[in-house]
Amino acid sequence: MKNFANGVNLGGWLSQYQAYDHHHFRTFITEADIQQIASWGLDHVRLPVDYPVLESDDAIGVPLTSGYEYLDNCVAWCEAAGLALILDLHKAPSFSFNHDLEDDTKSLNTLFENQQAQDRFVGIWEELVRRYKDAPIPIIFELLNEVVIPDVAPWNALLQRTISAMRVLAPEVPIMIGGNNFNGAADMADLVLLDDPNVIYTFHYYHPMLFTHQKAPWSPAMREFDTDVTYPGEFTGLEEYLARDPKHFESLKGHLGRTAGRDHVLELLQPALDFQAATGREVYCGEFGAADWIDPASRQRWLADFLGMLREAGIGGAIWSYKQMDFGLVDAGGDVVDQQYLDILRGE
Repeated sequence: MKNFANGVNLGGWLSQYQAYDHHHFRTFITEADIQQIASWGLDHVRLPVDYPVLESDDAIGVPLTSGYEYLDNCVAWCEAAGLALILDLHKAPSFSFNHDLEDDTKSLNTLFENQQAQDRFVGIWEELVRRYKDAPIPIIFELLNEVVIPDVAPWNALLQRTISAMRVLAPEVPIMIGGNNFNGAADMADLVLLDDPNVIYTFHYYHPMLFTHQKAPWSPAMREFDTDVTYPGEFTGLEEYLARDPKHFESLKGHLGRTAGRDHVLELLQPALDFQAATGREVYCGEFGAADWIDPASRQRWLADFLGMLREAGIGGAIWSYKQMDFGLVDAGGDVVDQQYLDILRGE
C-alpha cells in the first residue's frame, strides 16, 4: 500500500499512558524519535490516541487545545521526516478494548447501546477530519481500535453513520475500519463492505498467542500456563494444563494439536488473505509483534516468517510498538533493544 507499507506504532504516548500527564506527553515521543524511525527506512507511523487527550468528559464537544497540539506536532514532525501517519482512536467514549480483558470491567463498554456516546464518537471524528483532511502528509483515519462485542451489527451500523458524517466534510480521505474480536483476521468477513474505494480494512496479528504473549502478566491464560515456547516449537504440556484447569479452554483450545511454526502462522493469517482475494479491498495489518522477553532467536524467526507472508501478499503493516510497552523496538532511552529484530522489520 503506497506510503503505508512498513511502519511502527507509537503506543504508550497519547494512548495507554500510565497517567494523564503533560510531562509524559511532551517527552515520551519527540521529533528525535520520529527522525529515528525515518532513518530506519520505515514509511509511516500509526498513532494511537485516547479520547481524553482530545476532549474532556466535563466539556463534551469542546476540543482540548493542549491535546490537539500534540497531534499537530506529530504531523509536523512526520512531514519533516517524510513519514505518513495513521490516526487511530484507541480509546473512545464508553469503549476501551482492554476493558473486556477482565469480566469485572465489561460493564464500562456501553458505546454500542448508548446513543449519547455514539453522538460524541461521531463528533470527535468530525473534528479530527475537519482539522487534518488537508494535512501536508498522507493520513489514514482509523475509526476505532479492537472492537469487542457479542454481535458485530452495532459496530457496522456505527461505522457507517460515522463515515457518512466524515464524508460530508472530506469526500475522499482514506478511512480505516477493523472487525470484531480485537480486529481479528477471522472476523473481517463480517464487516460491512462499503461502496467506497477509500475505505481500508484492517486486522491485528499476534498469533499464535501462546508464543507472542507467553507468560504475559496481564493475561490470566498466558500467565498461568507459564511455559517457555520457542519458534518453531511445541506448546509443551498444554493438553495436560487444560485438563487440570479448564477455565481457559475456550481461549487456548486453538493451540491444541498445533505447533508454533510457519504453517500455523499462515493458517491463522489465511482469513485476511481470503478477505483480500474475495473482495479486492485494500487490507492492512495495524498491529503485530512478539513480547520482548521472548527468546530473541525465536522472536526473530517468527517476525521473518510473518513479514514474509505480509509482503508476499502486498499487505502493509505497523509493528507494535516503537518504545517500551513490552514489545518495544527501543528502550526508555531510545536505544534499540534487538538490532536483528529491527533489521528484519527493515527488510534486511
